[in-house]
Amino acid sequence: MNGFNQIEQHLLNDYQHDFPLVKQPFLAIGEQLGISEDEVITRLEYLSAQGAISRIGPVFSPGRIGASTLAALAVPKEQLDKMALWINTLPEVNHNYEREHMYNLWFVVAAPNQAWLDNVLQKINQYAGLPMLVLPLLEPFHIDLGFNLHGQCTAARKPSGNHEKIKLDNAQSAIVAKLQAGIKLEQQPFTALSESVNLDEDTIIRQVSEWQTNGIIKRFGVVVRHHELGYRENAMVVWDVPDDQVSTYGKLAAQQEGVTLCYRRPRQLPDWPFNLFCMVHGKNRDIVQEQIKKLAKNTGLEDFRMQILFSCRRFKQCGAHYVANGHN
Repeated sequence: MNGFNQIEQHLLNDYQHDFPLVKQPFLAIGEQLGISEDEVITRLEYLSAQGAISRIGPVFSPGRIGASTLAALAVPKEQLDKMALWINTLPEVNHNYEREHMYNLWFVVAAPNQAWLDNVLQKINQYAGLPMLVLPLLEPFHIDLGFNLHGQCTAARKPSGNHEKIKLDNAQSAIVAKLQAGIKLEQQPFTALSESVNLDEDTIIRQVSEWQTNGIIKRFGVVVRHHELGYRENAMVVWDVPDDQVSTYGKLAAQQEGVTLCYRRPRQLPDWPFNLFCMVHGKNRDIVQEQIKKLAKNTGLEDFRMQILFSCRRFKQCGAHYVANGHN
């Protein structure tokens, strides 16, 4: 795995999901791997410096707290770099990619509430003055963001049928505000957090565990950067499926090899007739195209109109901020 030793591979792979939610998590990991707490921290610092790890922290389920959407702009080629850099400056934008399509700049916007989100989208629309798609999540089929780095992308874990939005109280908002960028690589990462939000460590850990059980946090652990770990190609595959069948096909697609994300989003006619989205990652384009062929054949999606939007450039990738620091 890109020259990382066995211990580093375990840290990257095994603790994407099974990260110990305890006061000294790196001590617990060290005991499991047969190394010291300090060595775990040192190894994780190295992996972070190499760009292999984005952060260690929660991946929140979209739609459960705050508000978010996928959006895209059709940007003339000569304006693309300037537009992408401006989009990057917005703290509400956590992912920003160039893709092979007329709509070539794709980004995710997350905010504390729908009004805030709408204001950001309006700001983008006014600045860009270009055709824009706004495609909020309608139905998730597989949203995990984990990779099995010993082979293929992970299958869905702990599926939850509960998509109800929750309202955070002030204490919960404070926890999310501090956790969403990830925990610090230190012996007791929840200690400093507890002092800043005026809650004890046990309360914070209990709250995070409860959110994970309830599906508000999809997983808590190591968040890797797939490109730096050899998964250099990714494609957003979209299909035009009849609305009364999209849930059935989405659930089938979510179970297929190589699918890291799968969800339903709205059409935006006439420019965007597609309502089923899958993300497929692989080490090269041929592998991704072969996975897409198998995916379509195994599910029957080959009968529907589709498009493949390969990623060209990653302009921004970080954790979503559903709570603004200093705002509840």
